[in-house]
Amino acid sequence: MPIVYGGNRVTHVDADLAASFEEGDRLVVVQDSGDLLHIPEADWERATDSVTAAVEAFSDMGTVTSDQLEAFFLSFAAYLEDDTSFAPVAEANASDVESAAGRGRSTTRLTLDHRMRADMVEGLRLWAGSEAGRGEVLERIDHDGWALEQVRSGLGVIGFVFEGRPNVFADATGVVAGGNTVVFRIGSDALETARAIMQNALIPALKDAGLPEGAVSLVDAPSRAAGWALFSDSRLGLAVARGSGSAVSQLGSAARQAGVPVSLHGTGGAWIVAGETADPDVYASAVYNSLDRKVCNTLNTACIVTSRASDLVPVFLDALERSGERRRATAKLHVTREARGYVPDEWSQPARIVREGGAVEEIRCELIDDDQLGVEWEWEESPEVSLHIVPDVEAAIRLFNQQSPRFVASLVSEDSDEHRVFFDLIDAPFVGNGFTRWVDGQYALNRPELGLSNWQFGRLFGRGGVLSGDSVFTVRTRVWQTDPDLGR
Repeated sequence: MPIVYGGNRVTHVDADLAASFEEGDRLVVVQDSGDLLHIPEADWERATDSVTAAVEAFSDMGTVTSDQLEAFFLSFAAYLEDDTSFAPVAEANASDVESAAGRGRSTTRLTLDHRMRADMVEGLRLWAGSEAGRGEVLERIDHDGWALEQVRSGLGVIGFVFEGRPNVFADATGVVAGGNTVVFRIGSDALETARAIMQNALIPALKDAGLPEGAVSLVDAPSRAAGWALFSDSRLGLAVARGSGSAVSQLGSAARQAGVPVSLHGTGGAWIVAGETADPDVYASAVYNSLDRKVCNTLNTACIVTSRASDLVPVFLDALERSGERRRATAKLHVTREARGYVPDEWSQPARIVREGGAVEEIRCELIDDDQLGVEWEWEESPEVSLHIVPDVEAAIRLFNQQSPRFVASLVSEDSDEHRVFFDLIDAPFVGNGFTRWVDGQYALNRPELGLSNWQFGRLFGRGGVLSGDSVFTVRTRVWQTDPDLGR
């Protein structure tokens, strides 16, 4: 069956989709790509019920006091910190990890270890002590006989789809501090962990604080279709997605079609540029400390100016090797033709590279074209980076603006004028002069983040690149009339 999409293109329903479609199911046609998203009736109903509960809870959030909100976050943190209430969560997470590993899935971000648990507790307590700004008067304008106030208020229901990182489950509840409600859908790898957090920590905390239970709800379904259904609900005030680039893009398209604003966090990869006055020790530290693990703000592309290539490429390679040794793995390098001559021949030998599915033997250094510098390397244990030699810093800036997702850029240089030019010309929301992993809401701003936004689809309107719980709001206008005979 042919289906028109995008106004002038055609896609087709194949036999498998036709055979699986049943009465009550939904079909979402992604207008950007022609993808056909089959949503079974059960998944649609689960998502709809969760949003309905969140909508009803939002109508009650106006009566919730700041003390209640603080009590919720403190109680949630206490349940996670208490070994007794956390035990079922740990058990569920161990089961999720075992299941994912058995299916050859990555467990790096899935494991709820001591550090992640501590970060979740810290984040919730940060929210408890924060001023989220609900009800804050942003501006007041006095007129003769009347005054106008611009007041910060909750945006509404926030839909949140993310991969199997349990810490995000706690971080994103920060939107509740601003008077919003939230509906989650978590990847199937972490679903048992999410259920355990809901049952043993989050729901009890809502009850302790007297908040409506629908203020935070989970779409309890393992299929991706549940996420498509959630983001297709026009009652959402904002749709937030974190995960792999293609999946996030697809979710964003579904939400935009439904008229829902989106905040997408799926593509990353940081760049570090070494200028002519770069200090070798500073540069080595920046590279090494940007490769501790693979996340969105990990170093992905390194550019070194030609005048410093002979002495800085060895520094770069040493830092790259040490970052692999730290993870008990061999690092992987991609080089352009301009960079190949600076890399020793031994890097072209086969090596043991640890991928998501296990260790494989690959050529350690592979050649890429100049137009592939924006490719994001999704590595598991073996750090993976691209290296390019540029004539000057301005050339690196142009390549970044053309090829990267326009996310994180760092310049290692002792020249203050060069840093000024770099900041003025680089098209990125996050700019630094050292390691790139500082780009994190909790680490940098003391505010747990919902996600970090790149500028791949343009600069953001009215907010910074860190989406946090206190940056999800709307502005309402209130008038106080003191002259009863006021008219126009």
